[in-house]
Amino acid sequence: MTTSDQIIAPTASRAVEAPVVLTDAPPRPLRFLDQFAMWANLGISLFGPLTGALIAATTGSMWTAIAAIVLGCGIGAALLGTAAVFGATTGVPAMVALRGLLGRRASVVPTLLNIGQNIGWATMEIIVISTAATAIVGDAWRWPFVVLAGAVATVMAVRPLGSVRMLRTVMVWLVLIASVVLFVQVLLQPAGEIPQDAVLGFWPAVDLAVAGVVSFAPLAADYSRHSRTKRAAFWGSALGYGLAAVAYYTLGVLAVAHLGATDVLGALIALPAGGIALSILLVDEVDEAFANVYSTTMSIQNIAPNLDRRVVAVAVGVLATLLAGLLDFGQYQSFLFLIGSVFVPLFAVAAVDFLMVSKQRWDVSAGSRLRWAPVLAWAGGFGIYQLINPGSVPVWSQFWTEVAAAIGFVAPSWLGSSVAAIGVSGVLMLVLGRRR
Repeated sequence: MTTSDQIIAPTASRAVEAPVVLTDAPPRPLRFLDQFAMWANLGISLFGPLTGALIAATTGSMWTAIAAIVLGCGIGAALLGTAAVFGATTGVPAMVALRGLLGRRASVVPTLLNIGQNIGWATMEIIVISTAATAIVGDAWRWPFVVLAGAVATVMAVRPLGSVRMLRTVMVWLVLIASVVLFVQVLLQPAGEIPQDAVLGFWPAVDLAVAGVVSFAPLAADYSRHSRTKRAAFWGSALGYGLAAVAYYTLGVLAVAHLGATDVLGALIALPAGGIALSILLVDEVDEAFANVYSTTMSIQNIAPNLDRRVVAVAVGVLATLLAGLLDFGQYQSFLFLIGSVFVPLFAVAAVDFLMVSKQRWDVSAGSRLRWAPVLAWAGGFGIYQLINPGSVPVWSQFWTEVAAAIGFVAPSWLGSSVAAIGVSGVLMLVLGRRR
């Protein structure tokens, strides 16, 4: 089917659930506030203060770090919101929507990568939840929290629209109270100096903020396909996740400046009422695992559209829970960041093509054909990303370091890999698409 600007008529009942197979039409119950609350909850994460602490170390200045966070999250939120419009317009999940950009067969490539990264991040979220919980109640509780977190995330993935309603009506208020407590307690402490031994500059810090927000772009359309309007999808996701990310990245910066923290989560737990506030955020962290489990099922349906998503969700949830309990994923995180770097230029290309080249008309049917212009633009953006930041995966990082040396490429210190990849891939798509 070829999409147009037309939005499917809203669903009358707000108690409906997502269809179990890809071929069924999605209901449209989600308003702006539903999506704003869901994305705000996803943006409030225990990874947020950790990212903020890294941004503080990258800039060496509290105010410079906050400026980098605001700019980076703004760029990332704009791209995230555009990715949400894909789903609201086409009515299909994210990886299925990419058929309109790459063609049916080529869309399988990002689909497989997205399945891998979503299972990996669901596992990492369960690990983070269980690790933070044991810091509060003791190591003996690790396995019970692994199983509990995995089970709750799986149940939420089986009933995704019901979970979105729950996040709006319950969790958003608890999380808001916990957040206020943490900010007040941190700001009551005197400010100190931020260490200068790892300073890289302003733009690398912007790059970290952009990457953190854009990492959710491959998931956005999985939820926005149920949005009543494109406007609600864009602003609900962009404002919800963007503002939450700004707040929690800033919390990490303030923790470094006011607490002198190297272990950010440990320092926050040690605050008066910090353990209670972190416990609330710990419960809220389950929605991150839920989002990854559910989006894995949506990606799998791009390959097997007639599979029952509920069965797939249970299988994915069990797998992520077992991996979280049995394996050490410390080194695997490098592979997850490598996979994530694929999607930064891909969704920049998708945004430019959707808005400026294809004019919001994508063919997302099973018969959609390969389009070379987006493929080339995506490759160009991915290449510049790797030249600037080859990562730390053995062999892969060495290959790109050698390529950079062979062509005489030296990345300027002020340029971040995500910002460069977005710019290069977007310009290439605009030029190649309009020539086509």
